[in-house]
Amino acid sequence: MDIFQKITEELAVQKWQVEAAVKLIDEGCTIPFISRYRKEVTGSLNDEQLRDLHERLLYLRSLEEKKEQVLGSIQEQGKLTEELKEKILAAQTLVVVEDLYRPYRPKRKTRASVARAKGLEGLAEFILAQNAQGPLEEEAAKYVTGEETEEELQVKTPQEALQGARDIIAEDTSDNADYRSYIREATLEEGVIVSSARDEKAQSVYEMYYHFEEPVKKVAGHRVLALNRGEAEKILTVKIEAPQEKILRYLEKKVITRDNPCTTEALQETVADSYARLIGPAIEREIRNDLTEKAEDGAIEVFKKNLEQLLMQPPIVGQTVLGWDPAFRTGCKLAVVDPTGKVIGTTVIYPTAPTTPQKIKASKDLLKKIIPKYGITLISVGNGTASRESEMFIVELLKEIPQKVQYVIVNEAGASVYSASKLASEEFPKFDVGQRSATSIARRLQDPLAELVKIDPKSIGVGQYQHDMNQKKLTEALSGVVEDCVNRVGVDLNTASAPLLAYISGISGTIAKNIVAYRE
Repeated sequence: MDIFQKITEELAVQKWQVEAAVKLIDEGCTIPFISRYRKEVTGSLNDEQLRDLHERLLYLRSLEEKKEQVLGSIQEQGKLTEELKEKILAAQTLVVVEDLYRPYRPKRKTRASVARAKGLEGLAEFILAQNAQGPLEEEAAKYVTGEETEEELQVKTPQEALQGARDIIAEDTSDNADYRSYIREATLEEGVIVSSARDEKAQSVYEMYYHFEEPVKKVAGHRVLALNRGEAEKILTVKIEAPQEKILRYLEKKVITRDNPCTTEALQETVADSYARLIGPAIEREIRNDLTEKAEDGAIEVFKKNLEQLLMQPPIVGQTVLGWDPAFRTGCKLAVVDPTGKVIGTTVIYPTAPTTPQKIKASKDLLKKIIPKYGITLISVGNGTASRESEMFIVELLKEIPQKVQYVIVNEAGASVYSASKLASEEFPKFDVGQRSATSIARRLQDPLAELVKIDPKSIGVGQYQHDMNQKKLTEALSGVVEDCVNRVGVDLNTASAPLLAYISGISGTIAKNIVAYRE
């Protein structure tokens, strides 16, 4: 397969653009770097095109590697025919390659491999030929061995010989790539995903899935992730019900080629066993893995969109902000941040329950001194515990002072994660976690992008089921969003923090730290 040609067709771009981009990616250049500083080389491919290109490049390269490995393995066994080689080379997906390789893949010990070791392949071929003139037990009796044979290779009765031969036929049927392809399609088209409760009386957030069924081809991604989680928590039982009758008729038509009363019934039972024991469970696993992967991709897309909107909120510039981390018993932590993002004061007040009128008055008196002293024009209040009570206190306070001050409720997701992080302790070694959190709440209003890049994107709380999905994939996708946003906006070299600088194309973490150290 010509990978470059395939990507060119899929992305509807020029082949030379794909070749140039792949060369830069292979040299270790990041996507934002290529899209910004190598436009003339790639013919101005944008971030989105380059990310799609990179994703397909990785998949198609792993597909080619798999084909080589499979061809090598079958060649070693001396079973590679021209027809099979052409089929493998023409395969467009990993699933098709796996299906074609299945009959030749080295197997662990199975019922069929045990039967083959006992020499029952001839009996299986005899049954499949469907030429028997009398009961199959007569032919099977020829395969019964005496006691001189090793214990594990002995065939003691005709029934045991017949069972072994049927196991061989069942496995061969299960390994047929065409059969699997048909069954997979039929299950995707007509299958139904069904869930039920392990304990009907138990109350849980999964009650809507206690008697749930939906066609496989229509099930929404968020439902797939919910079902997976309910199953993992051992609350739900989930399965895919396939059009079994249709599948069995298809297999019988393929395997039973002539009407022979001596073999037909045995082959019908064998086909049913092959589907129930081998093909059905494997296809169900494949489809559920595929549904999960698509659902994760959909969830990651939503996560990326939400994260981008959060990061790209316009900054509020030129204001001195009072960051307010609300709490009850431990008091509200405050941090005053000047228009450049520098912390110029911190304190703790107790305006929320459990408190006394004296403490409320003392809190107001303190704020009435702080606001004019620092020229505070904006209060940034976290939306966590005690946010509403803090807001009521602030509304009362603002009525009592002559200064024009506004307040904003800010999403504080991730502030506690940041305040306890190594990065925050390096940035504010003398602050406790409360002071750091209040500072973060103030700064994410002043410049959301600069502040939020310090927090692991997964902790910002703008996505669903984030702990249930492929963490590596999620991290890469979200890091890509942050990288794109930072590079789109740019940074002020004189004020940007090291984490923010590190997202700039061409600047590593070490260089970012060196810039900050030099600046300071």
